[in-house]
Amino acid sequence: MIDHVGFEVADLARSARFYDAVLYPLGARRMVQSDHAIAYGVNEPQVWIVVRGRIAAPGYGHVALSASGKAAVDAAFAGGLANGGVDDGPPGLRPQYGGRYYAAYLRDPDGLRVEVVSRR
Repeated sequence: MIDHVGFEVADLARSARFYDAVLYPLGARRMVQSDHAIAYGVNEPQVWIVVRGRIAAPGYGHVALSASGKAAVDAAFAGGLANGGVDDGPPGLRPQYGGRYYAAYLRDPDGLRVEVVSRR
């Protein structure tokens, strides 16, 4: 149903480092790159990061990214923290969402909420 998701960011290079580190463990690669945007995906670009030139409003929303297992969630979380992200909920089971729901939450460098989840 969703074709793509886009985030508007203040600093494209800073956000690129963060999203490279988060999305690589999930199997996504940078597929589009210009002075104004980058996009990630597996077969086609689905997550777009577009320079806005100013910080996004607090509580802007969030995107949930699918991971192939707990190790991928952990790796994406660690990569995000090492590249300007902020811990918004460490990796762990979230039984309120189901018995196998394992997720981590980050704030990207602009404060946007990124969830990485595995249901395996």
